[in-house]
Amino acid sequence: MGIKTHKPTTSTMRYQITSDFAELTTDRPHKPLLEPMRKTGGRNSHGHLTSRFMGGGHKQMYRRIDFYRHDKVGVSAKVLTVEYDPNRSARISLVQYEDGEKRYIIWPDGLAVGDTIVAGDEVEIKIGNAMPLRRIPPGQMIHNIELQKNRGAQIVRSAGSWALIQAKEGPLAHIKLPSGEIRLVDQECWATIGQVGNSDHKSFVIGKAGRSRWLGRKPHVRGIAMNPVDHPHGGGEGKSGQGNPHPVSPWGWHTKGRKTRKPKKYSNRFVVKRRK
Repeated sequence: MGIKTHKPTTSTMRYQITSDFAELTTDRPHKPLLEPMRKTGGRNSHGHLTSRFMGGGHKQMYRRIDFYRHDKVGVSAKVLTVEYDPNRSARISLVQYEDGEKRYIIWPDGLAVGDTIVAGDEVEIKIGNAMPLRRIPPGQMIHNIELQKNRGAQIVRSAGSWALIQAKEGPLAHIKLPSGEIRLVDQECWATIGQVGNSDHKSFVIGKAGRSRWLGRKPHVRGIAMNPVDHPHGGGEGKSGQGNPHPVSPWGWHTKGRKTRKPKKYSNRFVVKRRK
């Protein structure tokens, strides 16, 4: 696991920084766990464009990831592979349980092929093992955290991310998230020990416009470069950046500083410290 720079044989290769993919053990996914994935191009079921600047990109097959490990309590699994997943920044691992079933999990840093992992209430505090938060000591790095009991892991799943248990108070645990937010989570919720792998993902440099198109990202057009019919910032003779003192969206909504989050009493109760 590391980064790779390239010889500047072209102008874009000079700045490109990619993964060396050294941690991967195979390039063939497990077919029974694949599903076809249809692209939307940013359009909803009516065909209306609801998310701009999306479209194209390479075809991908979805890998079914096991974010819910409660149904395999006490059944150990052997790590078979470490694989690339085109749908997420993290790597994934194929594991085989003692009963023969195979599943994909998010690959934590330090988990090697041949290692054994297990989920349960009385399992060892070891990388890759899953257990309730009440069993995990404060100061331990965790990922794949549930927000509601038996809901499945919802947060801390991207490359290089990890959370920290700061304290426990009654039925709740104080979890410090990668954003800096401190949130209260029920101690009956489950989490996985360790840090998500591929921590060098933050250092990658796309290097050229074509790689963005492979990822399905279309060019992001500035409002000032449009016509007045398309954007409030458009029009004018020459460059007229000073004519719009308040940046707005194509529909006239203020885009810098305006609060967009609706008050959620249930959610706000469990936030001890905001990330800002």
